[in-house]
Amino acid sequence: MSEATRRQTVTEFDRAILEEVGGSNGKSIPDFYGENVFSLKTMRNYLSENAYNSLAATIREAGRLDPSIADEVADAMKSWAIAKGATHFTHWFQPLTGTTAEKHDSFISPDAEGGVILKFSGKELIQGEPDASSFPSGGLRATFEARGYTAWDPTSPAFIKEGPEGATLCIPTIFCGYHGEALDKKTPLLRSMAALSKQVCRLARLFGIDTKGKRAYATLGPEQEYFLIDKSYYQARLDLVQTGRTLFGRKPAKHQQQEDHYFGAIKPRVLAFMEDLDRTLWKLGIPAKTRHNEVSPAQYEIAPVFEELNLAVDHNMIGMEVMRQLADKHGLVCLLHEKPFAGVNGSGKHNNWAIVGPDGKNWLYPGKTPHDNAKFLAILCAVIKAVDEYANLLRCSVATAGNDHRLGANEAPPAIISIFLGDQLTDIIEQIEKGTAKHSKEGGVIEIGVDSLPVLPRDATDRNRTSPFAFTGAKFEFRAVGSNMSPAGPNVVLNTIVAQALDEICTQLEKEVAAKKDFNHALQKVLQDIIKKHKRVIFNGDNYTDEWHAEAKKRGLPNLKSTPESLEVLKEEKMIRLFERHGVLNPRELASRREIYKHAYETTVQLEGNCAATMARTQIIPAALAFAKELAETIKAIGTAAKTTKTKQLLKEVTLLTEAAITNTESLEAATAKHDAAKTNAAMLTLRNSIDALEGLVPAEKWALPSYAEMLLMN
Repeated sequence: MSEATRRQTVTEFDRAILEEVGGSNGKSIPDFYGENVFSLKTMRNYLSENAYNSLAATIREAGRLDPSIADEVADAMKSWAIAKGATHFTHWFQPLTGTTAEKHDSFISPDAEGGVILKFSGKELIQGEPDASSFPSGGLRATFEARGYTAWDPTSPAFIKEGPEGATLCIPTIFCGYHGEALDKKTPLLRSMAALSKQVCRLARLFGIDTKGKRAYATLGPEQEYFLIDKSYYQARLDLVQTGRTLFGRKPAKHQQQEDHYFGAIKPRVLAFMEDLDRTLWKLGIPAKTRHNEVSPAQYEIAPVFEELNLAVDHNMIGMEVMRQLADKHGLVCLLHEKPFAGVNGSGKHNNWAIVGPDGKNWLYPGKTPHDNAKFLAILCAVIKAVDEYANLLRCSVATAGNDHRLGANEAPPAIISIFLGDQLTDIIEQIEKGTAKHSKEGGVIEIGVDSLPVLPRDATDRNRTSPFAFTGAKFEFRAVGSNMSPAGPNVVLNTIVAQALDEICTQLEKEVAAKKDFNHALQKVLQDIIKKHKRVIFNGDNYTDEWHAEAKKRGLPNLKSTPESLEVLKEEKMIRLFERHGVLNPRELASRREIYKHAYETTVQLEGNCAATMARTQIIPAALAFAKELAETIKAIGTAAKTTKTKQLLKEVTLLTEAAITNTESLEAATAKHDAAKTNAAMLTLRNSIDALEGLVPAEKWALPSYAEMLLMN
């Protein structure tokens, strides 16, 4: 379709939006990509050679900024930001609310003549002091202890956030308390990345790889699913406004069952939003790559190119904020809740994770040499060991009230954590276990040992969308992460448990090497033992079936179905030792997370219960009573002259359902009054059943809420 033809198909509103954004003033993508980022490319134009080289080394090595260049970097950043229209700066951080936070300070400083000068010092760049008292701390600090600190993370570049009348310089930072306790998502993420790098480098040295001055790191490519609905529908639904999901709603006759929305042609109005989104993200240096329709009507997905983990997490958090803002500009609302509509596909954030070693290669990418394949199989077995030993912790890392509605709902993996490897890798794993591997399903000679391992073909396996943790070719895809979640938490866990597995593997191999044992034989024995002990976690079949649930129970795999039982895992001594050993979270910091996430869950359920009861009493039950009254008056007006059996039956059905809705609302109110989350959830479901049944009887024009059909199919 030509640009002229496409513009003719969009609404007048979207035409104005397209003219406003103007395709980034006609620039080509390479010309405007990253223009709102203080990147290395930009720094070259603003810093001295000495300062540039020092800062580049800091970023490359994930080290600390040299204090002697702080003022020069700050002044350069200020000059660049002001040239982009910035009047303020902010330390942009990620508190334990799961969102982002910012406090804006202007660059102005009064001068002696009654005017102002614009200043930004190295001290202001490196450290800030926002009030920390109202952020969740889980008992790490008292409410009256307000002091908190932000500290610049130079590995994630500063960026410009454009506003309606200006711009703000955003500086990604960590956030900690007065005594250094981590009050954010970024600090433990950086710690876990350091822990993983340490253990991968240990393994690298065993393989004879020089690690001096080098590091390993994880990469991430988070696929982000979301819904778009018309703003007018959103504003007419108190549940969407207050909770992000529909608490009531009858499934429409047509939704996703014909599978015609997935990868279908994108509607012009949605495409206008997507084009605007891509341009905005590209200006922020976020490598948005893929966009498409998802399974459910009104559901979509955006996926980036892989980046280093810390930057990818920051970019995902920025991206979610941008999505919400741009949707509003287009007269839409972006819903990021994991299950905004019952009965149709929910939204996840597929967490594609891999490891880059100190040699600069992806160690989850089977290589062309036996040496590379040995590294691959060592990492593969470390992941198998980690996931089996800490499956309940991985499940805990994705536990939220919203995600509980999605997991196991036939569009997301179940709460049982298992690994999908595919036929070929599973075949090789089984041969390693037996110690007699000589072939692969793809052909070729295979013997276990550094000098004669198979050349493993890439993408030798299909994908398994029902698996929560699947090897999908050069990466593992953790599919259980919820769409509304920060990717930081799940990746903190993933990094840490793999670091622990590698720690144990390296310790064993180092002992064998110190005892003058053959490294190849030692490696074979280690891999063999891991597979024998942990193969129970490998499952290549359909994770949705009842048979798998029974089999998983037989294998002894945990099945933590709800957030409350998942969070209990954090109290276990095994988990406390894990995070403390690798310097990721101390016992108090870990305990604080459990309290914060428990409180967030209970608060969410309480809010949803109160909202559902309010909607039932003030919107839905009055509509049903009005319809019942109209039916009764119709029957009375007709009198006995005409047959009204079916009309009376309809009146009886509406009346009984309305009575049930009133009774169920009272039960819900009683549960919320006791702050009982389990009973509140059960009462909400019971109330929903009666109200959704009423929606099927009350005329559409009399129903108090926009229907699923309107919201999902008419945007």
